[in-house]
Amino acid sequence: MLEPAYQADVVVVGAGIAGLSAAHRLASAGVTTAVLEAAPYVGGRMSTEKVDGFRLDRIGQLLSTAYPELALTPGLDALVLRPFAPGVLLHSDGRHHRAGAQAGAGSARGALHAVRALASAPRPGALPRPRSGGSPSAQARPVPPPRVRSGAPLGSAVDQARLGAALTRLAVTPAERLMRRPESPAAQALAARGLPARTIDGFLRPLLAALLCDPDLTTSSRCADLALRAFAAGRLSVPEGGAEVLPELLARALPPGTVHTGVRVTSVSTTSVTTAEHGEFRCRAVLVATDARTAAGLLPGLRVPGFHPVTVVHHTTDDPPGTGAALLLDADRGGPVAHTAVVSRVDPSRAPAGRALISSTVLGTPPPGVDTAVRMHLSRLYGTSTARWETLAVHHTAEAVPAMRAPHDLRRAVRLLAGLYVCGDHRDTSTVQGALHSAHRAASAIVSDLGAAGSLDLADPRPTARREQAAA
Repeated sequence: MLEPAYQADVVVVGAGIAGLSAAHRLASAGVTTAVLEAAPYVGGRMSTEKVDGFRLDRIGQLLSTAYPELALTPGLDALVLRPFAPGVLLHSDGRHHRAGAQAGAGSARGALHAVRALASAPRPGALPRPRSGGSPSAQARPVPPPRVRSGAPLGSAVDQARLGAALTRLAVTPAERLMRRPESPAAQALAARGLPARTIDGFLRPLLAALLCDPDLTTSSRCADLALRAFAAGRLSVPEGGAEVLPELLARALPPGTVHTGVRVTSVSTTSVTTAEHGEFRCRAVLVATDARTAAGLLPGLRVPGFHPVTVVHHTTDDPPGTGAALLLDADRGGPVAHTAVVSRVDPSRAPAGRALISSTVLGTPPPGVDTAVRMHLSRLYGTSTARWETLAVHHTAEAVPAMRAPHDLRRAVRLLAGLYVCGDHRDTSTVQGALHSAHRAASAIVSDLGAAGSLDLADPRPTARREQAAA
């Protein structure tokens, strides 16, 4: 039991990555901090379920090695990012096509390589014929041989070169400049930029849907540009060990006694926090770092955004598809799966030896009988029977990702008034980068207002990748 009237300079409400990273910045500036979390564990939506040696992310948002805040956030020095194969793998008309920018496109040489790679992207042969086996159920029916298609979903070689040049320009464009561009829904902006419809529908739409968790691309075009910039400048990746590793690393690196789980906050003011069972915490300032809906409950008048639902279905097999460490997107949008990967090829720590973990993401409202629908779709995407795949978990999160519909303020205020602050992905972009950056801004405001020693640099430096290991 915590002592009533526990005192600290700042009380942070919420132990997700935004609250924990803000606590780190405050502690490094000499500000004593207490972090209160209602759940019995840290991490919020960045949680990982452990089942028979598997590590199963509940939402599994994609990260990028080009996210600046992953390199800037104190406490993440030990974070290891496991990158997917460069670019993405597109499934269209029964064939796989590799596409995407090369890592390192931020340099002139990298930009040239990106254009050349896209312009000469190989068109691999047809997918393997499905292996037989399993009972004669809907998902066990033989998959028809893949059809041969003339040309990739990216369009002609000229179209691919144009796309490569566009991505390369994004990779080297400062983020602040992208944030000043005219704003419209992402789908509308894509259509207005002169790229061929085939390139948009076959590559950019499925890619942005995966990056933004928004299948309809109602997201602000500025947010979409930032997502494409990170894709072009770095590598899509996952944290080694699961999504929960980020908040756990942050929590472990804080001074002992900083984080208190199982403490539910019922109200806040500029100088105190009231809890359901642990009395009142007196302080000099309060930072609300919860999800958007909880924050609005504690801070009346705070806007609650819409949300994008996300369902992640995890399967295992001892005979995995041969797509390696690639992220596979469905360019045809022929089923519920937006993107899928043999995640154990990207991060071997997520599955026990001899088993493969296939994680697949459904965006929006999932269909009835989601597992059966996903299996049928995966059979077509991978070109193999999924009848004997074992379902490990189906995780549905109705309010997984805050919507960023145009017009969207990417720098929503973090200082509500002196002594009361708010941060989280709903104040920035609804990504890990956005959550960490909003925490950076909030901590800077608090340090400035309290007059604490030390300074926090808000500059947006050249993207620097966190420690990175090649995929197995």
